[in-house]
Amino acid sequence: MKSFNDELAAGLVWLPELGMGRYPVPASRPYNPDYFARYQAMADTPMGVQLTAARIQLVARHYQGPVLDVGIGSGQFVSSYPGALGFDVNPAGVAWLHERNAFADLYANRWRALTMWDVLEHIDDPARAVEQATEFVFVSLPIFEGAEHILASRHYRKDEHIWYWTHDGIVRWFAEQGFRMVEHNRCESMLGRDGIGSYAFRRT
Repeated sequence: MKSFNDELAAGLVWLPELGMGRYPVPASRPYNPDYFARYQAMADTPMGVQLTAARIQLVARHYQGPVLDVGIGSGQFVSSYPGALGFDVNPAGVAWLHERNAFADLYANRWRALTMWDVLEHIDDPARAVEQATEFVFVSLPIFEGAEHILASRHYRKDEHIWYWTHDGIVRWFAEQGFRMVEHNRCESMLGRDGIGSYAFRRT
């Protein structure tokens, strides 16, 4: 049985006043060719196509121009958004991007707009990542009501998901990074995904 100090060091820490929590995901993470292939299979479905279309429409309602897609998943968004570049840490995703001359290093430059579909919660230092955006960050991610909701959720992934937010928590967190929310929708949940919020944040 874990003690309080054990859980504090190695378990989910939830701060209700911030609407935000953290789980210390181990350094060994499942980002490999099988992971990439699984996301390609999910993208190659009617729901996958609809999700990519909804994401492109979200960006288009606020911004026209180049984007860097951070954490490319299957690569479908990069393939579908004209001129998009991508950044990933999965060697299979990196190779896929290089084959298409579409790889760019998130941290080597600043970018007018970043897209982060199901990726912000995976990043060890998300503040450093969104700092690279000069105008917009577009995000989809799981949204929770609180700690009990996290523990019961399919999105509580101890080998992948480091960060957890409520709706108010993610809006507050982005405000601390210098962004204001210009759109929030539940389109991805309406398309069949459980508990996903989509957001457009503009730098203030």
